[in-house]
Amino acid sequence: MRIALLPALILLSLAPLAQAQTPAATPAAAANKPYAVVNGKEIPALYGELVQREMAQGQPDSPELQARVRDSLVNLELLSRAALDKGLEKDPNLAAALDIRRKDILAKAYLEDYVKTHPVSDAEIKGLYDKAKAQPPEIEYRARHILVKTEAEAKKIIADLGKKAKFEDLAKKLSQDPGSAKNGGALDWASPGSFVKEFSTAMAGLKKGETTKTPVKTQFGYHVIRLDDTRKPELPPLDVVRGEIVKQIQQQRIRDALTAIRTGAKIE
Repeated sequence: MRIALLPALILLSLAPLAQAQTPAATPAAAANKPYAVVNGKEIPALYGELVQREMAQGQPDSPELQARVRDSLVNLELLSRAALDKGLEKDPNLAAALDIRRKDILAKAYLEDYVKTHPVSDAEIKGLYDKAKAQPPEIEYRARHILVKTEAEAKKIIADLGKKAKFEDLAKKLSQDPGSAKNGGALDWASPGSFVKEFSTAMAGLKKGETTKTPVKTQFGYHVIRLDDTRKPELPPLDVVRGEIVKQIQQQRIRDALTAIRTGAKIE
Protein backbone atom coordinates (compact mmCIF):
# COMPACT_ATOMS: atom_id res chain seq x y z
CA MET A 1 0.00 0.00 0.00
CA ARG A 2 1.34 3.42 -0.94
CA ILE A 3 1.18 5.96 1.85
CA ALA A 4 1.37 9.61 0.88
CA LEU A 5 4.01 11.17 3.07
CA LEU A 6 4.16 14.75 4.25
CA PRO A 7 5.86 17.18 1.85
CA ALA A 8 8.07 18.12 4.82
CA LEU A 9 10.00 14.89 4.28
CA ILE A 10 11.34 16.13 0.98
CA LEU A 11 11.98 19.62 2.29
CA LEU A 12 13.83 18.30 5.29
CA SER A 13 16.06 16.18 3.10
CA LEU A 14 17.26 19.33 1.37
CA ALA A 15 18.06 21.25 4.54
CA PRO A 16 21.69 22.51 4.54
CA LEU A 17 22.19 21.42 8.14
CA ALA A 18 21.24 17.85 7.30
CA GLN A 19 23.51 17.74 4.27
CA ALA A 20 26.42 19.04 6.31
CA GLN A 21 26.07 16.61 9.19
CA THR A 22 24.85 13.36 7.63
CA PRO A 23 27.40 10.67 6.79
CA ALA A 24 27.00 8.44 3.76
CA ALA A 25 24.06 6.12 4.28
CA THR A 26 24.03 2.40 3.73
CA PRO A 27 20.92 0.29 3.13
CA ALA A 28 19.53 -1.71 6.01
CA ALA A 29 20.91 -5.24 5.88
CA ALA A 30 17.72 -6.76 7.23
CA ALA A 31 14.20 -5.74 8.13
CA ASN A 32 14.98 -5.89 11.87
CA LYS A 33 17.98 -3.56 11.63
CA PRO A 34 17.16 0.10 12.44
CA TYR A 35 17.46 2.54 9.59
CA ALA A 36 19.00 5.00 12.04
CA VAL A 37 19.19 5.61 15.80
CA VAL A 38 18.50 9.15 17.05
CA ASN A 39 19.16 9.93 20.73
CA GLY A 40 18.65 6.24 21.47
CA LYS A 41 15.38 6.07 19.50
CA GLU A 42 15.43 3.49 16.71
CA ILE A 43 13.94 4.35 13.32
CA PRO A 44 12.67 1.06 11.84
CA ALA A 45 13.91 -0.06 8.45
CA LEU A 46 10.31 -0.10 7.22
CA TYR A 47 10.19 3.68 7.65
CA GLY A 48 13.15 3.98 5.34
CA GLU A 49 11.50 1.77 2.72
CA LEU A 50 8.31 3.83 2.76
CA VAL A 51 10.08 7.18 2.55
CA GLN A 52 12.49 5.97 -0.13
CA ARG A 53 9.60 4.75 -2.27
CA GLU A 54 7.92 8.14 -1.95
CA MET A 55 11.04 10.20 -2.60
CA ALA A 56 12.43 8.08 -5.43
CA GLN A 57 9.76 9.17 -7.94
CA GLY A 58 11.00 6.54 -10.36
CA GLN A 59 14.69 7.20 -9.76
CA PRO A 60 16.95 4.15 -9.32
CA ASP A 61 18.33 3.35 -5.90
CA SER A 62 21.60 5.10 -5.10
CA PRO A 63 23.73 6.13 -2.10
CA GLU A 64 22.61 9.73 -2.68
CA LEU A 65 18.94 8.79 -2.50
CA GLN A 66 19.49 6.71 0.63
CA ALA A 67 21.33 9.63 2.22
CA ARG A 68 18.39 11.93 1.49
CA VAL A 69 15.97 9.40 2.97
CA ARG A 70 18.11 9.03 6.09
CA ASP A 71 18.38 12.82 6.44
CA SER A 72 14.61 13.15 6.17
CA LEU A 73 13.91 10.57 8.84
CA VAL A 74 16.56 11.89 11.23
CA ASN A 75 15.30 15.45 10.87
CA LEU A 76 11.71 14.33 11.19
CA GLU A 77 12.47 12.43 14.39
CA LEU A 78 14.35 15.39 15.91
CA LEU A 79 11.76 18.01 14.97
CA SER A 80 8.74 15.92 15.94
CA ARG A 81 10.39 15.16 19.28
CA ALA A 82 11.04 18.87 19.81
CA ALA A 83 7.37 19.59 19.04
CA LEU A 84 6.26 16.99 21.59
CA ASP A 85 8.64 18.41 24.21
CA LYS A 86 6.96 21.80 23.75
CA GLY A 87 3.51 20.23 24.03
CA LEU A 88 2.48 21.37 20.56
CA GLU A 89 0.45 18.21 20.02
CA LYS A 90 -2.04 19.58 22.56
CA ASP A 91 -3.01 22.42 20.22
CA PRO A 92 -6.60 21.64 19.11
CA ASN A 93 -5.97 22.44 15.43
CA LEU A 94 -2.84 20.29 15.27
CA ALA A 95 -4.51 17.47 17.18
CA ALA A 96 -7.44 17.55 14.75
CA ALA A 97 -5.13 17.59 11.72
CA LEU A 98 -3.19 14.60 13.05
CA ASP A 99 -6.39 12.68 13.75
CA ILE A 100 -7.84 13.42 10.31
CA ARG A 101 -4.61 12.36 8.60
CA ARG A 102 -4.51 9.12 10.58
CA LYS A 103 -8.13 8.37 9.69
CA ASP A 104 -7.50 9.22 6.04
CA ILE A 105 -4.65 6.71 5.84
CA LEU A 106 -6.72 4.05 7.59
CA ALA A 107 -9.69 4.68 5.30
CA LYS A 108 -7.52 4.32 2.20
CA ALA A 109 -6.01 1.14 3.61
CA TYR A 110 -9.48 -0.30 4.20
CA LEU A 111 -10.64 0.49 0.67
CA GLU A 112 -7.47 -0.92 -0.87
CA ASP A 113 -7.92 -4.08 1.16
CA TYR A 114 -11.58 -4.31 0.12
CA VAL A 115 -10.69 -4.06 -3.56
CA LYS A 116 -7.89 -6.60 -3.09
CA THR A 117 -10.17 -9.11 -1.34
CA HIS A 118 -12.92 -8.63 -3.95
CA PRO A 119 -10.94 -9.20 -7.18
CA VAL A 120 -12.42 -8.43 -10.56
CA SER A 121 -13.36 -11.57 -12.49
CA ASP A 122 -13.10 -12.19 -16.22
CA ALA A 123 -16.86 -12.71 -16.27
CA GLU A 124 -17.46 -9.24 -14.84
CA ILE A 125 -15.10 -7.67 -17.36
CA LYS A 126 -16.76 -9.43 -20.29
CA GLY A 127 -20.22 -8.65 -18.94
CA LEU A 128 -19.55 -4.94 -18.73
CA TYR A 129 -17.94 -4.95 -22.17
CA ASP A 130 -20.87 -6.84 -23.73
CA LYS A 131 -23.30 -4.39 -22.11
CA ALA A 132 -21.47 -1.44 -23.62
CA LYS A 133 -21.29 -3.22 -26.97
CA ALA A 134 -25.04 -3.82 -26.99
CA GLN A 135 -25.83 -0.15 -26.52
CA PRO A 136 -26.12 2.04 -29.61
CA PRO A 137 -22.97 4.15 -29.95
CA GLU A 138 -23.34 7.80 -28.97
CA ILE A 139 -22.64 10.12 -31.86
CA GLU A 140 -19.51 12.21 -31.45
CA TYR A 141 -19.15 15.70 -32.82
CA ARG A 142 -16.19 17.68 -34.06
CA ALA A 143 -16.87 21.39 -33.91
CA ARG A 144 -15.21 24.79 -33.83
CA HIS A 145 -16.28 27.73 -31.75
CA ILE A 146 -15.45 31.35 -31.09
CA LEU A 147 -16.02 32.52 -27.54
CA VAL A 148 -16.53 36.22 -26.77
CA LYS A 149 -17.79 38.20 -23.80
CA THR A 150 -20.79 39.99 -25.30
CA GLU A 151 -23.71 39.18 -27.55
CA ALA A 152 -22.87 42.17 -29.74
CA GLU A 153 -19.38 40.76 -30.41
CA ALA A 154 -20.86 37.39 -31.32
CA LYS A 155 -23.40 38.95 -33.68
CA LYS A 156 -20.65 40.89 -35.45
CA ILE A 157 -18.66 37.68 -35.92
CA ILE A 158 -21.72 35.98 -37.45
CA ALA A 159 -22.16 38.95 -39.77
CA ASP A 160 -18.48 38.84 -40.78
CA LEU A 161 -18.76 35.14 -41.51
CA GLY A 162 -21.69 35.96 -43.77
CA LYS A 163 -19.32 38.27 -45.66
CA LYS A 164 -16.97 35.33 -46.33
CA ALA A 165 -14.58 35.92 -43.41
CA LYS A 166 -12.74 32.70 -42.45
CA PHE A 167 -13.95 31.10 -39.24
CA GLU A 168 -10.44 29.92 -38.33
CA ASP A 169 -8.94 33.39 -38.71
CA LEU A 170 -11.61 35.04 -36.56
CA ALA A 171 -11.21 32.35 -33.90
CA LYS A 172 -7.46 32.90 -33.69
CA LYS A 173 -7.93 36.65 -33.47
CA LEU A 174 -11.01 37.03 -31.28
CA SER A 175 -11.81 33.87 -29.31
CA GLN A 176 -11.46 34.07 -25.53
CA ASP A 177 -10.96 30.31 -25.26
CA PRO A 178 -7.16 29.90 -25.10
CA GLY A 179 -7.36 26.15 -25.52
CA SER A 180 -8.99 26.25 -28.96
CA ALA A 181 -8.30 29.76 -30.29
CA LYS A 182 -4.77 28.95 -31.41
CA ASN A 183 -6.17 26.03 -33.42
CA GLY A 184 -8.75 28.12 -35.21
CA GLY A 185 -11.43 27.29 -32.65
CA ALA A 186 -11.12 23.54 -33.22
CA LEU A 187 -12.40 21.23 -30.47
CA ASP A 188 -11.60 17.54 -30.11
CA TRP A 189 -14.07 14.80 -31.00
CA ALA A 190 -16.54 14.59 -28.13
CA SER A 191 -20.04 13.46 -27.22
CA PRO A 192 -22.67 16.13 -26.47
CA GLY A 193 -22.44 15.33 -22.77
CA SER A 194 -18.92 16.70 -22.73
CA PHE A 195 -20.23 20.24 -23.19
CA VAL A 196 -22.61 22.44 -21.20
CA LYS A 197 -26.24 21.93 -22.18
CA GLU A 198 -26.73 25.13 -24.17
CA PHE A 199 -23.60 24.47 -26.25
CA SER A 200 -24.38 20.81 -26.92
CA THR A 201 -28.00 21.53 -27.88
CA ALA A 202 -26.96 24.17 -30.39
CA MET A 203 -24.15 22.02 -31.77
CA ALA A 204 -26.36 18.94 -32.18
CA GLY A 205 -28.90 21.02 -34.10
CA LEU A 206 -26.41 21.91 -36.82
CA LYS A 207 -25.75 20.16 -40.11
CA LYS A 208 -22.18 19.43 -41.20
CA GLY A 209 -20.46 22.65 -42.22
CA GLU A 210 -23.25 24.80 -40.77
CA THR A 211 -22.64 27.68 -38.31
CA THR A 212 -25.04 28.94 -35.65
CA LYS A 213 -27.08 31.87 -36.95
CA THR A 214 -27.50 33.43 -33.50
CA PRO A 215 -25.09 33.65 -30.55
CA VAL A 216 -25.20 30.76 -28.07
CA LYS A 217 -25.09 31.96 -24.47
CA THR A 218 -23.50 29.79 -21.78
CA GLN A 219 -21.95 30.40 -18.39
CA PHE A 220 -18.67 31.16 -20.19
CA GLY A 221 -19.97 33.86 -22.50
CA TYR A 222 -21.30 33.91 -26.07
CA HIS A 223 -20.34 31.29 -28.64
CA VAL A 224 -20.41 31.10 -32.39
CA ILE A 225 -20.32 27.39 -33.29
CA ARG A 226 -19.56 25.56 -36.51
CA LEU A 227 -20.10 21.82 -36.86
CA ASP A 228 -17.34 20.24 -38.94
CA ASP A 229 -18.20 16.54 -38.75
CA THR A 230 -19.95 13.72 -36.87
CA ARG A 231 -19.14 10.06 -36.39
CA LYS A 232 -20.31 6.90 -34.66
CA PRO A 233 -17.27 5.61 -32.80
CA GLU A 234 -16.59 1.88 -32.75
CA LEU A 235 -16.00 0.14 -29.45
CA PRO A 236 -12.33 -0.93 -29.22
CA PRO A 237 -11.52 -4.65 -28.79
CA LEU A 238 -11.86 -6.02 -25.27
CA ASP A 239 -8.10 -6.47 -24.82
CA VAL A 240 -7.57 -2.78 -25.54
CA VAL A 241 -10.06 -1.51 -22.95
CA ARG A 242 -9.67 -4.28 -20.36
CA GLY A 243 -7.61 -2.07 -18.04
CA GLU A 244 -10.19 0.72 -18.11
CA ILE A 245 -13.00 -1.73 -17.43
CA VAL A 246 -11.11 -3.12 -14.43
CA LYS A 247 -10.72 0.43 -13.07
CA GLN A 248 -14.45 1.07 -13.51
CA ILE A 249 -15.35 -2.10 -11.63
CA GLN A 250 -12.86 -1.30 -8.86
CA GLN A 251 -14.40 2.15 -8.50
CA GLN A 252 -17.77 0.44 -8.12
CA ARG A 253 -16.22 -1.83 -5.47
CA ILE A 254 -15.21 1.28 -3.52
CA ARG A 255 -18.73 2.69 -3.78
CA ASP A 256 -20.12 -0.67 -2.64
CA ALA A 257 -17.78 -0.71 0.37
CA LEU A 258 -18.80 2.80 1.36
CA THR A 259 -22.50 2.05 0.92
CA ALA A 260 -22.22 -1.10 3.04
CA ILE A 261 -20.36 0.60 5.85
CA ARG A 262 -22.74 3.56 5.93
CA THR A 263 -25.80 1.28 5.93
CA GLY A 264 -24.95 -0.12 9.35
CA ALA A 265 -23.95 3.23 10.84
CA LYS A 266 -26.01 5.54 13.02
CA ILE A 267 -25.51 8.99 11.53
CA GLU A 268 -27.16 11.97 13.19
